[in-house]
Formats: sequence, structure tokens, C-alpha cells
Amino acid sequence: MSQDAAAGADAGAGASIQTLRKRAQFLAAARARKQVAESMVVQARDRRDGTRHVGVGVTCSRKVGNAVTRNRAKRRLRALAHEVLPLAGHPGWDYVLIGRPGVTVERPYGALRDDLRKSLARLHAPRRPKAQQ
Repeated sequence: MSQDAAAGADAGAGASIQTLRKRAQFLAAARARKQVAESMVVQARDRRDGTRHVGVGVTCSRKVGNAVTRNRAKRRLRALAHEVLPLAGHPGWDYVLIGRPGVTVERPYGALRDDLRKSLARLHAPRRPKAQQ
């Protein structure tokens, strides 16, 4: 990320990023909202605890590839999260980015960025009320 992009990310919404570390945090995000994009799955959860930071977790299953491939996919998703989430993420929310086989590693970085931005916009869009029966 360039210095201008880093400065823009820091000057954005002002939300600091914290890494999700506990299994319970990942499971809570899995029970909340989910948006599937071509290159990743984004899970999002409103913590409702009053804190202002953005929580980020990254994971890739063995279906993505061997350890080298999984680590490369996770590095790309982590860099993407640190670039996009300070601007487009909502403070007080946790996000889990899940890599998809073949696509996360090989898709151009700009396309990954667009996928994440579109996923966040859909996750935070006003929800339609459920139809009554």
C-alpha cells in the first residue's frame, strides 16, 4: 500500500482495526450476516458492545490449497482488510474474510478490493422486511 493510501486509510472513519483471535469471535461472526463474493466470503457481526474498533479475522480452509497457498491467500486478504475496512467498515463490527479455492490467490488485487467493497455495501444496506404470511 502506498503512503498516500495509508494516510487515507488512517484519515478515514477513524476506526482502529483489531485482530480476532478467539474461536468464539469467529463463531459469533459465522452466526451473523454473510455475503458471498466471487473471490471471498465476508461474514459481519455488530458487536453491540459500545467499542469503536473494527474487528478483523482471516481464514482459509485446506480446500484453498497447501500451506504456502493458504498463507498467500491470507496475506492478501489481511492487506485488503487493512486497506478497505478503516474506510468502508463500520466501527463496532467484526468482519471475517474467508478465502475461496483458486480465486483468492489468482484474482487481481484490484478485483479483490472491489469484491470486498461491494460485499460491505450489501452487508450494510438497509434490509427488506420479511414478507408476512
